[in-house]
Amino acid sequence: MKALKPLIILFILCCAATNISAQHSYNLNNTPQLKSYQDSLLRIIDDLYNAKNNEDQSFANAKFIKTLVAALKTPSSFSFPFDSLKRISILKSPDNSFRIFSWQLPLSDGTYRFFGSVQIATKDGTLKMFPLIDGTNNIKDINQITDHKNWYGARYYDIIPVKGNGKQPFYVLLGWKGNNAKSSKKVIEILSFDKMNQPIFGKAIIDGLKGQSIKNRVVFEYNKLNSMTLALDKTVGMIVFDHLAPLSPEMEGNFEFYASDLSFDAYKLVGGRLKLVENVELKNEPSTNDEYYIDPKDKQIKATKKF
Repeated sequence: MKALKPLIILFILCCAATNISAQHSYNLNNTPQLKSYQDSLLRIIDDLYNAKNNEDQSFANAKFIKTLVAALKTPSSFSFPFDSLKRISILKSPDNSFRIFSWQLPLSDGTYRFFGSVQIATKDGTLKMFPLIDGTNNIKDINQITDHKNWYGARYYDIIPVKGNGKQPFYVLLGWKGNNAKSSKKVIEILSFDKMNQPIFGKAIIDGLKGQSIKNRVVFEYNKLNSMTLALDKTVGMIVFDHLAPLSPEMEGNFEFYASDLSFDAYKLVGGRLKLVENVELKNEPSTNDEYYIDPKDKQIKATKKF
């Protein structure tokens, strides 16, 4: 873990320099340069995931960060999709106002460190970006509202915009968080922006059943050898997820022994809030993302399908 501290500092320094070094005129003719950066990133990320130890991973990840930041400093980079980078997640908001990069660094003890960045669209093509610094180990309350410097890290795979009643929009992020050698996590995260257009994570808009407290985010934890559905189901207009339960009553609270009980719950968007709905009936197949996000690193684990 100590080896990661210089890497985090490097990430902050690389991104902090963007306001100075990214002041270029908007140019739509930078595609060849951006493709070259993308090719470099592809080679580096292969080294990252093929590394044999944490030190080699950290070295490759540092190189990846420096190259990615250099690429994003290129004018018009926001319009370049970087769609060959399949091993990291790149989600652009449906309103085209920002995009979010996220990826994980798997460690030899089965845990993960997450990295990411929020890139804001600008009118003149200059770079405005906020590095996402994984503060999971420092966040004692998962309901805590955080900023980009103390991020509850995850690799996001879906983004759902919420706008209405004349209020500033916010975004529901669905993400895979990994955890350790025995259990995995997924998260429903709420992303909004303050008056300075800086990202804020967590928002008190997630309602449970009557008598339950309001949540700023939701975290699910379950047995690592099982899959978990957490996806937007457009046919019912809800975020649907497996209802997790212990394999036996004596395992209550020990989440490495939790799995789906073959029922589904959901969050329905009502009046700019997410309302819990229990026992939802699904007619469609789960997303193929469910199988991929057991563990993006370990291809030997196969999902336990429930359909």
